[in-house]
Amino acid sequence: MLRREDFMPIPYLKKAKFTGSFQGMRYRMGKKEIEDGKTALTVEAWPEPYSYDATPKEQVISRDFEFSENGIQDGIAWLNEIYEKF
Repeated sequence: MLRREDFMPIPYLKKAKFTGSFQGMRYRMGKKEIEDGKTALTVEAWPEPYSYDATPKEQVISRDFEFSENGIQDGIAWLNEIYEKF
């Protein structure tokens, strides 16, 4: 099960995407610019073995969350749900 301490904090996510893997599932988290200068936290997951760029886009699932600490925690909970489906 993924835990909060396995992920980077907001200051890191403001500048770069965070990627990782967990028992056959790969994922990434990053900042996404949305309308009116607002930002969202985009969380994406896909099956191993390939990187994000080498994986067919139809195999990547994603969801946007609030760009905050709560959004990170919600994203991790979502990834754990997705892991159960993989």
